[in-house]
Amino acid sequence: MLDKPTPDGLAGWVTFLSGCEMPILRQTARRLEQARRNADRISGRDITDIVLQDPLMALRLLTHTVGSSRLRSDITNIASAVMMLGVDPFFRRFDQPLTLESLLAEQPQALLGVLQVILRAQRASRYAHDWAFARHDMNIEEVALAALLHDIAEILLWCFAPQLATAIRARLQADRTLRSASAQQAALGFPLIELQLVLCRSWHLPELLIAMMDDNNAQLARVRNVKLAVCLARHSIDGWTDPALSDDFSAIEKLLHIDRQTLLDRLQIPPEFLSCVSGADSSRPAGDAPDQLANRAVGS
Repeated sequence: MLDKPTPDGLAGWVTFLSGCEMPILRQTARRLEQARRNADRISGRDITDIVLQDPLMALRLLTHTVGSSRLRSDITNIASAVMMLGVDPFFRRFDQPLTLESLLAEQPQALLGVLQVILRAQRASRYAHDWAFARHDMNIEEVALAALLHDIAEILLWCFAPQLATAIRARLQADRTLRSASAQQAALGFPLIELQLVLCRSWHLPELLIAMMDDNNAQLARVRNVKLAVCLARHSIDGWTDPALSDDFSAIEKLLHIDRQTLLDRLQIPPEFLSCVSGADSSRPAGDAPDQLANRAVGS
């Protein structure tokens, strides 16, 4: 693991991370093993549903499939990747994978940190999927996958450079007005989105997915769908009291062409938080503690 930035900047990080075995969630490994034991009754759709709960597993599958396929530009969702690989080859390729929990067994705070980011990614993917369906998007799973992978560089940082990830989190906690990109720049020498885009291209991920993960393309409705899902997941992860939620809601309403009450109903916000999100009361306590949320989301 790295405990300080590489001397070669982004290129050094790409080289380092490209040589690492990507872990997956322990729950994902368990579900895949159960599926393997019942392979004669398992479909590609079943495997897809398992993979889409785990951004690290989704990344492993995509990098393996597009790296060995001449049709990499056509593989823009997990269902296509599974179909391209085949059920039996899939189980052979991902037999006995490294798990996140074993990788970080001796670093419980780093494990908690990465589980919190994965929880956000899972939530963002669900939002993105729901809104893409409402917008009649032509390929809903592409949008959901882009949201799931939007913060994959942050996840990898917690996995393989937990001291640096912890330092970034400490900066943000010490100064609530500090932007994430600024904290990342101070600790790493670059914002994580730059590393993410370089990694995605180095690993030959489809340009369509890369474009949807790049907030600079937010003039496109699909990218706004992804960006707003990620923002809402980030701002609501500890409850519904973050002041930034008001701007999130307004932007989502414009994206979906709905009013505030319809949006609140769609989000199924608990009744005790409705006064908070309407701006009437910002003093209410936040929701579940982060560790409770992380454990519930990833099935630990």
